[in-house]
Amino acid sequence: MASSLLTAPAALLTPEGKPAISDWSLGADKVHLNHGSYGAVPRAAQDKAQQLRARMDENPCTWFMGQAAALAATRPDIANFLQVPADDLALVVNASAGVTAVYNSLPFTDGAEIVTTDHTYGAVLEGAQRIARKHNGRVAVAEVPLDADANLVVELVMAQVTGRTALIVIDQITSATARSFPVVEIAKAAKALGIPLMVDGAHAPGALAQPVPDFEGFWVGNLHKFACAPRGTAAVVARGPLRKHLHPLIDSWGFPHQFPESFDHVGTQDITSWMAASTSFETIETRYGWDACRNYATALADYGQGVVGEALTAGTGADASVDVGMPVGHLRLVRLPQGLATTHEDSHAVRGWISANLHFETAITTFGGAGYLRLSSHLYNTPADYDGFVERAVPELLRLAKLR
Repeated sequence: MASSLLTAPAALLTPEGKPAISDWSLGADKVHLNHGSYGAVPRAAQDKAQQLRARMDENPCTWFMGQAAALAATRPDIANFLQVPADDLALVVNASAGVTAVYNSLPFTDGAEIVTTDHTYGAVLEGAQRIARKHNGRVAVAEVPLDADANLVVELVMAQVTGRTALIVIDQITSATARSFPVVEIAKAAKALGIPLMVDGAHAPGALAQPVPDFEGFWVGNLHKFACAPRGTAAVVARGPLRKHLHPLIDSWGFPHQFPESFDHVGTQDITSWMAASTSFETIETRYGWDACRNYATALADYGQGVVGEALTAGTGADASVDVGMPVGHLRLVRLPQGLATTHEDSHAVRGWISANLHFETAITTFGGAGYLRLSSHLYNTPADYDGFVERAVPELLRLAKLR
């Protein structure tokens, strides 16, 4: 593969055709190949949040007394970005907080069962287990092959449904395995049986042109990942009759109200990140265009997957390419050499070693006893980042695998 600038938006380039990315403040001591975990915040949004924080600190009495009204005024901007009505949306600190709010709010009965998959984010699965224990029920986990197509996913998930199923929890884009799931099809099947659905859309905002699928139920998503909002910014979208049960994690002065107004009362929580989120969305749209951003990130992820996968295949003699069945935009998987990152704990250790010794920030995941490098790209990345990983990191990963 030729290392080129692919189809980078013109705003990324100098007149000489070289990258000129100054909107982010990422440290130059590391090459950042893991946007999917914590994102990167444009300087314009950082500045906006700091200005709001200064106003808060200048007169906290006035700020906090008016905070609920400010949040009510902020929700429409975020709802517009997500293409949903503002009255269907509440703000929370992260997707896990939204998931927990749903778990804690729904009227589960004794023996209730929750259906999910083996691709589910660990913290979300733990929350389901907690609720199941509380109600003397169980969590039914559908084992979905990494390369499963949409029809097989629906079949396997719905096969776990019983007369006791009280909730289905499904990823829109999976964290560890970098693939999408057919949430609209599962929503239709669930609705036909009268079973509520919660979609974990943690990775969807910004990465998908329409991040919130059209279904009745609950959707949660992080705005600090691909959408680049300041961290600690996420949304809950609730539709249908069960939304009346939804209440925030912390009891505050929103108790006279129902969803979403009840979520606007957050006490002394610093919500300047929520109020600066739209600055991130507008910055990327104005300077680059969201469609151009997604197209560039997808092409770059294809490039990175190709060159890194080819290098690892050549070094190990084993095919490092991965078929995830339903790939998505800027996320890709490459299989690591056998013996690396075979457990959740090991994956963290390998990631830390790469960061400390090779100066690349990456995501290392594990699924089914195998380790993977999860690549996630954004506007500040270039093909040279992946070429550098092939040159400097791949030989070291091969060496590390031989030591184990």
